[in-house]
Amino acid sequence: MSISSGDTAWILISSALVMLMTPGVALFYGGMVRRKNVLSTLMMSFAALGLVGLLWILYGYSLSFGPDIGGLLGRLDFIGLRGVGQEPSPVYASTVPHLAFMVFQGMFAIITVALITGAVVERIKFSSLLLFSALWLTFVYAPVAHWVWGDGGWLAELGALDFAGGTVVHICAGVSALALALVLGPRKGFRDGQPMEPHNIPMVMLGAGLLWFGWFGFNAGSALTSGGLAASAFVATNASAAAAAFTWMVLDWIYRRPTMLGTATGAVAGLVAITPAAGFVSPMMGIPIGMGAAVVCYYCMLFRMRRQIDESLDVWAVHGMGGTWGAIATGVFASVAVNSAGANGLLMGNVLQLGKQMAGVAAVWLFAFGATWVLAKLVEVTLGVRVSGMEETVGLDIAQHGERAYGGALR
Repeated sequence: MSISSGDTAWILISSALVMLMTPGVALFYGGMVRRKNVLSTLMMSFAALGLVGLLWILYGYSLSFGPDIGGLLGRLDFIGLRGVGQEPSPVYASTVPHLAFMVFQGMFAIITVALITGAVVERIKFSSLLLFSALWLTFVYAPVAHWVWGDGGWLAELGALDFAGGTVVHICAGVSALALALVLGPRKGFRDGQPMEPHNIPMVMLGAGLLWFGWFGFNAGSALTSGGLAASAFVATNASAAAAAFTWMVLDWIYRRPTMLGTATGAVAGLVAITPAAGFVSPMMGIPIGMGAAVVCYYCMLFRMRRQIDESLDVWAVHGMGGTWGAIATGVFASVAVNSAGANGLLMGNVLQLGKQMAGVAAVWLFAFGATWVLAKLVEVTLGVRVSGMEETVGLDIAQHGERAYGGALR
Protein backbone atom coordinates (compact mmCIF):
# COMPACT_ATOMS: atom_id res chain seq x y z
CA MET A 1 0.00 0.00 0.00
CA SER A 2 1.29 3.44 -0.90
CA ILE A 3 -0.29 6.84 -0.38
CA SER A 4 -1.37 8.79 -3.46
CA SER A 5 -1.07 12.53 -2.95
CA GLY A 6 -3.79 13.14 -5.56
CA ASP A 7 -6.25 10.73 -3.95
CA THR A 8 -5.49 12.11 -0.50
CA ALA A 9 -6.02 15.70 -1.63
CA TRP A 10 -9.34 14.74 -3.24
CA ILE A 11 -10.60 12.91 -0.14
CA LEU A 12 -9.66 15.80 2.16
CA ILE A 13 -11.31 18.33 -0.18
CA SER A 14 -14.37 16.09 -0.44
CA SER A 15 -14.53 15.86 3.36
CA ALA A 16 -14.57 19.65 3.54
CA LEU A 17 -17.29 19.80 0.87
CA VAL A 18 -19.46 17.33 2.80
CA MET A 19 -18.87 19.28 6.01
CA LEU A 20 -20.21 22.41 4.27
CA MET A 21 -23.41 20.52 3.46
CA THR A 22 -24.45 20.53 7.13
CA PRO A 23 -24.61 24.37 7.30
CA GLY A 24 -26.34 24.02 3.92
CA VAL A 25 -28.98 21.81 5.53
CA ALA A 26 -29.28 24.36 8.35
CA LEU A 27 -30.03 27.19 5.89
CA PHE A 28 -32.30 25.01 3.74
CA TYR A 29 -34.38 24.03 6.76
CA GLY A 30 -34.03 27.39 8.53
CA GLY A 31 -35.65 29.28 5.69
CA MET A 32 -38.65 26.95 5.69
CA VAL A 33 -39.69 27.50 9.31
CA ARG A 34 -41.43 30.45 10.91
CA ARG A 35 -39.40 33.46 11.96
CA LYS A 36 -39.66 32.62 15.66
CA ASN A 37 -37.96 29.23 15.17
CA VAL A 38 -35.21 29.89 12.67
CA LEU A 39 -32.28 29.96 15.13
CA SER A 40 -33.54 26.82 16.82
CA THR A 41 -33.61 25.08 13.45
CA LEU A 42 -30.12 26.28 12.53
CA MET A 43 -28.83 25.20 15.94
CA MET A 44 -30.06 21.63 15.45
CA SER A 45 -27.79 21.14 12.43
CA PHE A 46 -24.85 23.02 13.89
CA ALA A 47 -25.06 21.02 17.12
CA ALA A 48 -24.74 17.85 15.04
CA LEU A 49 -21.35 19.08 13.85
CA GLY A 50 -20.19 19.23 17.45
CA LEU A 51 -21.91 16.22 19.02
CA VAL A 52 -21.59 13.70 16.20
CA GLY A 53 -18.14 14.99 15.29
CA LEU A 54 -16.97 14.03 18.79
CA LEU A 55 -18.81 10.73 19.08
CA TRP A 56 -17.56 9.61 15.68
CA ILE A 57 -13.89 9.79 16.64
CA LEU A 58 -14.53 8.39 20.13
CA TYR A 59 -16.42 5.25 19.07
CA GLY A 60 -18.77 5.80 16.10
CA TYR A 61 -16.15 5.06 13.46
CA SER A 62 -15.19 1.85 15.22
CA LEU A 63 -18.76 0.60 15.47
CA SER A 64 -19.27 1.34 11.78
CA PHE A 65 -15.95 0.25 10.26
CA GLY A 66 -14.21 -1.81 12.92
CA PRO A 67 -13.54 -5.55 12.43
CA ASP A 68 -16.79 -7.37 11.78
CA ILE A 69 -19.03 -8.95 14.41
CA GLY A 70 -21.40 -11.34 12.66
CA GLY A 71 -22.07 -9.01 9.76
CA LEU A 72 -23.98 -6.67 12.07
CA LEU A 73 -21.54 -4.28 13.77
CA GLY A 74 -17.89 -3.35 14.04
CA ARG A 75 -15.73 -4.15 17.05
CA LEU A 76 -14.27 -1.39 19.20
CA ASP A 77 -10.73 -1.91 17.92
CA PHE A 78 -10.66 1.69 16.61
CA ILE A 79 -12.07 3.30 19.75
CA GLY A 80 -10.55 6.73 20.30
CA LEU A 81 -8.91 6.37 16.86
CA ARG A 82 -6.62 3.63 18.14
CA GLY A 83 -4.86 2.18 15.12
CA VAL A 84 -6.25 4.88 12.82
CA GLY A 85 -3.25 6.89 11.68
CA GLN A 86 -1.35 8.34 8.76
CA GLU A 87 -0.83 5.02 6.99
CA PRO A 88 -3.53 3.60 4.70
CA SER A 89 -6.03 1.08 6.03
CA PRO A 90 -5.42 -2.48 4.82
CA VAL A 91 -9.19 -2.80 4.26
CA TYR A 92 -10.57 0.63 3.28
CA ALA A 93 -9.22 3.22 0.82
CA SER A 94 -5.72 1.82 0.39
CA THR A 95 -4.24 4.91 -1.31
CA VAL A 96 -5.07 7.51 1.36
CA PRO A 97 -4.27 7.80 5.09
CA HIS A 98 -6.69 5.91 7.31
CA LEU A 99 -7.41 9.20 9.07
CA ALA A 100 -8.58 10.72 5.78
CA PHE A 101 -11.04 7.89 5.19
CA MET A 102 -12.25 8.14 8.79
CA VAL A 103 -12.96 11.88 8.65
CA PHE A 104 -14.67 11.58 5.26
CA GLN A 105 -17.05 8.98 6.69
CA GLY A 106 -17.53 11.13 9.79
CA MET A 107 -18.97 13.95 7.70
CA PHE A 108 -21.60 11.52 6.39
CA ALA A 109 -22.62 10.58 9.93
CA ILE A 110 -22.92 14.26 10.89
CA ILE A 111 -25.18 15.25 8.02
CA THR A 112 -27.39 12.18 8.44
CA VAL A 113 -28.25 13.24 11.98
CA ALA A 114 -28.78 16.84 10.81
CA LEU A 115 -31.19 15.69 8.09
CA ILE A 116 -33.54 14.08 10.62
CA THR A 117 -34.09 17.38 12.43
CA GLY A 118 -36.24 18.75 9.61
CA ALA A 119 -39.06 16.47 10.72
CA VAL A 120 -39.32 17.83 14.24
CA VAL A 121 -38.61 21.55 14.01
CA GLU A 122 -40.63 24.10 15.98
CA ARG A 123 -41.61 21.75 18.81
CA ILE A 124 -38.82 19.45 20.06
CA LYS A 125 -36.82 20.08 23.23
CA PHE A 126 -33.17 20.77 22.41
CA SER A 127 -31.89 18.58 25.26
CA SER A 128 -34.05 15.70 24.05
CA LEU A 129 -32.81 16.14 20.49
CA LEU A 130 -29.21 15.87 21.69
CA LEU A 131 -29.90 12.69 23.64
CA PHE A 132 -31.83 11.20 20.73
CA SER A 133 -29.02 12.08 18.30
CA ALA A 134 -26.39 10.31 20.41
CA LEU A 135 -28.56 7.22 20.79
CA TRP A 136 -29.51 7.19 17.12
CA LEU A 137 -25.91 7.44 15.91
CA THR A 138 -24.98 4.53 18.17
CA PHE A 139 -27.90 2.17 17.65
CA VAL A 140 -29.17 2.99 14.14
CA TYR A 141 -26.58 4.74 11.97
CA ALA A 142 -23.50 2.74 13.02
CA PRO A 143 -25.10 -0.69 12.47
CA VAL A 144 -26.54 0.25 9.07
CA ALA A 145 -23.25 1.81 7.95
CA HIS A 146 -21.51 -1.44 8.89
CA TRP A 147 -24.12 -3.57 7.10
CA VAL A 148 -23.65 -1.68 3.86
CA TRP A 149 -20.04 -0.41 3.87
CA GLY A 150 -18.23 -2.29 6.62
CA ASP A 151 -15.91 -5.16 5.79
CA GLY A 152 -18.06 -8.25 6.38
CA GLY A 153 -21.35 -6.31 6.67
CA TRP A 154 -24.24 -8.56 5.71
CA LEU A 155 -25.73 -6.29 3.04
CA ALA A 156 -22.28 -5.81 1.52
CA GLU A 157 -21.87 -9.60 1.46
CA LEU A 158 -25.32 -9.94 -0.12
CA GLY A 159 -24.17 -7.64 -2.92
CA ALA A 160 -26.53 -4.70 -2.35
CA LEU A 161 -24.98 -1.59 -3.90
CA ASP A 162 -24.86 1.84 -2.25
CA PHE A 163 -22.14 4.04 -3.68
CA ALA A 164 -22.47 7.09 -1.44
CA GLY A 165 -25.30 6.61 1.03
CA GLY A 166 -28.75 6.16 -0.51
CA THR A 167 -29.61 3.60 2.16
CA VAL A 168 -27.09 4.48 4.87
CA VAL A 169 -27.79 8.21 4.83
CA HIS A 170 -31.06 9.01 3.08
CA ILE A 171 -33.35 6.06 3.73
CA CYS A 172 -32.04 5.89 7.29
CA ALA A 173 -32.64 9.60 7.87
CA GLY A 174 -35.99 9.80 6.06
CA VAL A 175 -37.59 6.76 7.65
CA SER A 176 -36.25 7.68 11.09
CA ALA A 177 -37.56 11.21 10.64
CA LEU A 178 -41.05 9.85 10.01
CA ALA A 179 -40.93 7.64 13.11
CA LEU A 180 -39.67 10.48 15.33
CA ALA A 181 -42.31 12.88 13.99
CA LEU A 182 -45.08 10.37 14.69
CA VAL A 183 -43.92 9.97 18.28
CA LEU A 184 -43.59 13.73 18.73
CA GLY A 185 -46.97 14.62 17.22
CA PRO A 186 -47.98 17.62 15.08
CA ARG A 187 -47.16 21.24 15.73
CA LYS A 188 -49.69 23.31 17.63
CA GLY A 189 -52.33 24.51 15.15
CA PHE A 190 -51.10 22.27 12.31
CA ARG A 191 -54.38 20.41 11.91
CA ASP A 192 -56.44 23.55 12.46
CA GLY A 193 -55.14 25.22 9.33
CA GLN A 194 -52.87 27.67 11.13
CA PRO A 195 -50.47 29.16 8.54
CA MET A 196 -46.91 27.83 8.79
CA GLU A 197 -45.33 29.41 5.76
CA PRO A 198 -41.57 29.58 5.17
CA HIS A 199 -40.18 32.84 6.47
CA ASN A 200 -37.19 33.22 4.11
CA ILE A 201 -37.19 31.56 0.66
CA PRO A 202 -33.83 33.11 -0.37
CA MET A 203 -32.29 31.32 2.63
CA VAL A 204 -33.78 28.05 1.34
CA MET A 205 -32.26 28.67 -2.10
CA LEU A 206 -28.85 29.42 -0.57
CA GLY A 207 -29.02 26.22 1.46
CA ALA A 208 -29.99 24.19 -1.60
CA GLY A 209 -27.11 25.73 -3.55
CA LEU A 210 -24.63 24.79 -0.84
CA LEU A 211 -26.04 21.27 -0.78
CA TRP A 212 -25.71 20.92 -4.57
CA PHE A 213 -22.13 22.21 -4.36
CA GLY A 214 -21.18 19.98 -1.44
CA TRP A 215 -22.82 16.93 -2.99
CA PHE A 216 -19.99 16.70 -5.53
CA GLY A 217 -17.75 15.80 -2.59
CA PHE A 218 -20.42 13.52 -1.19
CA ASN A 219 -20.77 11.44 -4.36
CA ALA A 220 -17.59 11.93 -6.38
CA GLY A 221 -15.54 11.73 -3.19
CA SER A 222 -17.00 8.28 -2.55
CA ALA A 223 -14.90 6.99 -5.44
CA LEU A 224 -12.04 7.35 -2.90
CA THR A 225 -9.72 8.16 -5.80
CA SER A 226 -9.27 11.22 -7.97
CA GLY A 227 -9.60 9.34 -11.27
CA GLY A 228 -12.20 8.60 -13.90
CA LEU A 229 -14.78 7.07 -11.56
CA ALA A 230 -14.89 10.29 -9.53
CA ALA A 231 -15.46 12.28 -12.73
CA SER A 232 -18.26 9.94 -13.82
CA ALA A 233 -19.98 10.18 -10.43
CA PHE A 234 -19.58 13.97 -10.47
CA VAL A 235 -21.32 14.33 -13.84
CA ALA A 236 -24.07 11.83 -12.97
CA THR A 237 -24.74 13.80 -9.78
CA ASN A 238 -25.15 17.07 -11.65
CA ALA A 239 -27.34 15.47 -14.32
CA SER A 240 -29.73 14.03 -11.75
CA ALA A 241 -30.00 17.27 -9.76
CA ALA A 242 -30.66 19.29 -12.91
CA ALA A 243 -33.26 16.85 -14.24
CA ALA A 244 -35.08 16.69 -10.91
CA ALA A 245 -35.08 20.46 -10.38
CA PHE A 246 -36.52 21.04 -13.84
CA THR A 247 -39.09 18.23 -13.53
CA TRP A 248 -40.30 19.50 -10.13
CA MET A 249 -40.62 23.00 -11.59
CA VAL A 250 -42.82 21.61 -14.37
CA LEU A 251 -44.97 19.69 -11.89
CA ASP A 252 -45.41 22.86 -9.85
CA TRP A 253 -46.39 24.70 -13.01
CA ILE A 254 -48.96 22.06 -13.97
CA TYR A 255 -50.69 22.37 -10.63
CA ARG A 256 -50.29 26.11 -10.08
CA ARG A 257 -47.07 28.09 -10.61
CA PRO A 258 -43.33 27.31 -10.78
CA THR A 259 -41.94 28.09 -7.32
CA MET A 260 -38.45 28.67 -5.97
CA LEU A 261 -39.20 26.46 -2.96
CA GLY A 262 -40.33 23.62 -5.20
CA THR A 263 -37.42 23.89 -7.62
CA ALA A 264 -34.91 23.90 -4.76
CA THR A 265 -36.62 20.89 -3.20
CA GLY A 266 -36.56 19.11 -6.55
CA ALA A 267 -32.82 19.64 -6.87
CA VAL A 268 -32.27 18.08 -3.44
CA ALA A 269 -34.53 15.14 -4.38
CA GLY A 270 -32.43 14.51 -7.49
CA LEU A 271 -29.22 14.67 -5.46
CA VAL A 272 -30.64 12.18 -2.97
CA ALA A 273 -31.71 9.70 -5.64
CA ILE A 274 -28.41 9.64 -7.52
CA THR A 275 -26.41 9.10 -4.32
CA PRO A 276 -26.57 5.28 -4.22
CA ALA A 277 -26.13 5.02 -7.98
CA ALA A 278 -23.57 7.72 -8.80
CA GLY A 279 -20.54 5.45 -9.16
CA PHE A 280 -22.39 2.51 -10.71
CA VAL A 281 -24.35 4.13 -13.56
CA SER A 282 -23.32 6.13 -16.61
CA PRO A 283 -23.69 9.92 -16.33
CA MET A 284 -26.62 9.92 -18.77
CA MET A 285 -28.58 7.63 -16.49
CA GLY A 286 -28.62 10.48 -13.99
CA ILE A 287 -31.36 12.07 -16.09
CA PRO A 288 -34.06 9.37 -15.72
CA ILE A 289 -33.05 8.85 -12.09
CA GLY A 290 -33.48 12.58 -11.40
CA MET A 291 -36.77 12.83 -13.27
CA GLY A 292 -38.10 9.79 -11.41
CA ALA A 293 -37.01 11.29 -8.10
CA ALA A 294 -38.98 14.48 -8.73
CA VAL A 295 -42.15 12.55 -9.52
CA VAL A 296 -41.83 10.10 -6.62
CA CYS A 297 -40.96 12.74 -4.02
CA TYR A 298 -43.52 15.27 -5.27
CA TYR A 299 -46.43 12.88 -4.94
CA CYS A 300 -45.18 11.44 -1.66
CA MET A 301 -45.17 14.99 -0.33
CA LEU A 302 -48.77 15.47 -1.47
CA PHE A 303 -49.70 12.15 0.16
CA ARG A 304 -48.13 13.23 3.45
CA MET A 305 -50.03 16.52 3.36
CA ARG A 306 -53.35 14.83 2.60
CA ARG A 307 -52.82 12.49 5.53
CA GLN A 308 -52.08 15.53 7.75
CA ILE A 309 -48.87 14.00 9.07
CA ASP A 310 -46.70 16.80 10.42
CA GLU A 311 -43.33 15.54 9.26
CA SER A 312 -42.55 19.20 9.02
CA LEU A 313 -40.00 19.71 6.22
CA ASP A 314 -40.63 16.48 4.27
CA VAL A 315 -37.51 14.57 5.19
CA TRP A 316 -39.41 11.32 4.59
CA ALA A 317 -40.78 12.35 1.20
CA VAL A 318 -37.50 13.75 -0.14
CA HIS A 319 -34.82 11.69 1.59
CA GLY A 320 -36.65 8.52 2.58
CA MET A 321 -38.56 8.05 -0.66
CA GLY A 322 -35.90 9.68 -2.84
CA GLY A 323 -33.32 7.31 -1.36
CA THR A 324 -35.68 4.37 -1.85
CA TRP A 325 -36.18 5.23 -5.52
CA GLY A 326 -32.45 5.78 -6.00
CA ALA A 327 -31.51 2.45 -4.40
CA ILE A 328 -34.01 0.58 -6.57
CA ALA A 329 -32.94 2.54 -9.68
CA THR A 330 -29.37 1.45 -8.99
CA GLY A 331 -30.56 -2.12 -9.47
CA VAL A 332 -32.05 -1.09 -12.81
CA PHE A 333 -29.32 1.09 -14.36
CA ALA A 334 -26.04 -0.19 -12.83
CA SER A 335 -23.32 -1.36 -15.23
CA VAL A 336 -19.93 -2.98 -14.66
CA ALA A 337 -18.72 -1.00 -17.66
CA VAL A 338 -18.84 2.05 -15.36
CA ASN A 339 -17.47 0.36 -12.25
CA SER A 340 -16.07 -3.17 -12.31
CA ALA A 341 -16.46 -3.34 -8.53
CA GLY A 342 -20.24 -2.99 -8.91
CA ALA A 343 -22.70 -5.17 -10.80
CA ASN A 344 -24.94 -5.11 -13.83
CA GLY A 345 -28.53 -4.09 -13.22
CA LEU A 346 -31.84 -5.04 -14.77
CA LEU A 347 -31.22 -3.22 -18.05
CA MET A 348 -28.02 -5.24 -18.44
CA GLY A 349 -29.92 -8.47 -17.93
CA ASN A 350 -29.29 -8.99 -14.22
CA VAL A 351 -32.69 -9.13 -12.53
CA LEU A 352 -31.06 -10.56 -9.41
CA GLN A 353 -29.39 -7.23 -8.64
CA LEU A 354 -32.78 -5.52 -8.51
CA GLY A 355 -33.87 -8.10 -5.94
CA LYS A 356 -30.76 -7.45 -3.86
CA GLN A 357 -31.43 -3.71 -3.92
CA MET A 358 -35.03 -4.22 -2.82
CA ALA A 359 -33.91 -6.53 -0.01
CA GLY A 360 -31.49 -3.88 1.22
CA VAL A 361 -34.16 -1.20 1.07
CA ALA A 362 -36.66 -3.33 3.00
CA ALA A 363 -34.12 -4.24 5.71
CA VAL A 364 -33.06 -0.64 6.31
CA TRP A 365 -36.65 0.61 6.26
CA LEU A 366 -37.80 -1.89 8.88
CA PHE A 367 -34.78 -1.52 11.13
CA ALA A 368 -34.53 2.29 10.98
CA PHE A 369 -38.24 2.84 11.63
CA GLY A 370 -38.52 0.29 14.43
CA ALA A 371 -35.31 1.23 16.21
CA THR A 372 -36.02 4.95 15.95
CA TRP A 373 -39.52 4.48 17.35
CA VAL A 374 -38.08 2.66 20.38
CA LEU A 375 -35.37 5.29 20.93
CA ALA A 376 -37.88 8.14 20.60
CA LYS A 377 -40.16 6.49 23.16
CA LEU A 378 -37.21 6.03 25.49
CA VAL A 379 -36.38 9.73 25.29
CA GLU A 380 -40.06 10.59 25.75
CA VAL A 381 -40.29 8.73 29.06
CA THR A 382 -37.00 10.13 30.38
CA LEU A 383 -36.53 13.74 29.31
CA GLY A 384 -39.80 14.25 27.44
CA VAL A 385 -39.63 15.22 23.78
CA ARG A 386 -41.85 18.30 23.41
CA VAL A 387 -41.55 21.82 24.66
CA SER A 388 -44.51 23.22 26.59
CA GLY A 389 -47.45 24.78 24.77
CA MET A 390 -46.35 28.22 25.93
CA GLU A 391 -42.80 27.71 24.64
CA GLU A 392 -44.15 26.54 21.30
CA THR A 393 -46.33 29.63 21.03
CA VAL A 394 -43.48 32.00 21.92
CA GLY A 395 -41.07 30.20 19.63
CA LEU A 396 -38.07 28.00 20.31
CA ASP A 397 -35.50 30.70 19.52
CA ILE A 398 -36.41 32.59 22.67
CA ALA A 399 -37.73 29.69 24.76
CA GLN A 400 -34.84 27.28 24.19
CA HIS A 401 -31.90 29.52 23.27
CA GLY A 402 -32.62 33.04 24.50
CA GLU A 403 -31.91 34.58 21.10
CA ARG A 404 -33.74 36.19 18.20
CA ALA A 405 -32.65 35.53 14.63
CA TYR A 406 -33.21 39.17 13.71
CA GLY A 407 -32.31 41.00 16.88
CA GLY A 408 -29.61 39.10 18.73
CA ALA A 409 -29.41 37.71 22.26
CA LEU A 410 -31.91 38.70 24.92
CA ARG A 411 -30.48 40.69 27.83
